[in-house]
Amino acid sequence: MGKVRIVTDSTADIPSEVRERLGISTVPLKVIFGEETYLDTVTIDPEVFYEKLAQASTLPTTSQPSPVEFSDVYQRLLAEDAGSPIISIHLSAALSGTYQSAVIAQSMLEEEADITIIDSKSASYGFGLRVVRAAEMAQAGESKERIIEAIEQLERDSRLFFLVDSLENLQKGGRIGKASAFIGSILNIKPILSLDQEGIVTAVDKVRGSKKAMLRIIELLKQSFGDEPVSVTMAWTSHRQTAEELGELIQREFNVQAMDWTRVGTVIGTHAGLGTSAVFMRRL
Repeated sequence: MGKVRIVTDSTADIPSEVRERLGISTVPLKVIFGEETYLDTVTIDPEVFYEKLAQASTLPTTSQPSPVEFSDVYQRLLAEDAGSPIISIHLSAALSGTYQSAVIAQSMLEEEADITIIDSKSASYGFGLRVVRAAEMAQAGESKERIIEAIEQLERDSRLFFLVDSLENLQKGGRIGKASAFIGSILNIKPILSLDQEGIVTAVDKVRGSKKAMLRIIELLKQSFGDEPVSVTMAWTSHRQTAEELGELIQREFNVQAMDWTRVGTVIGTHAGLGTSAVFMRRL
């Protein structure tokens, strides 16, 4: 039996150099501006995307990969090593049909293949960090069972919060209720978002002003981690400054052993909107 192979989709927001170093196969989602369709991380990068988003009169749309696109990746990996198990980890099924496309792709394969498809019930680096951990373990020759066990533990040991400028994009994209979007559009209210256990976007709190919102995120993270050693990944869409301010606060308030940075990609960025910052924290 060969080494476990790791597959994910582009919404994991894993930096390209990390994906390449760890041999992570990534199936891109699509982002559509009018008549123009782009492959996330392949034919458009976040820098260009956020410039286009800032100038767009209407919100772009996004679409999941087809089952055939997943099937092509699975078949390529199986051709390279027919005995290798595949673990395929994807964006919350509550937010996208990506996971379902992967499941259909598995059923389309004619040969018997050892493919485990996981609904992360998360988004962005909330599951990207699990993909990275899985790939590190796969490179070290760990078994499929050990890797799945480790990423399930990592899910329990992780928390994520998004600080968004506005709920408008999420409301337009049908990812959160209209009432919440209305409340977020008045009085300089800064919504703090997370994903619940079912992988659905939820407003954890609404605070007036960015500084208070950051302090509230610190409080929420303290409830989970206290003074335990943690690893942190900070992410941002269009403006890194807010993420840097939040990152500095976190370094002062927590026992941070490692801090990394990543960019929120085009698909998650379409729904989260300009000016979004995110923190992904895990227990070590």
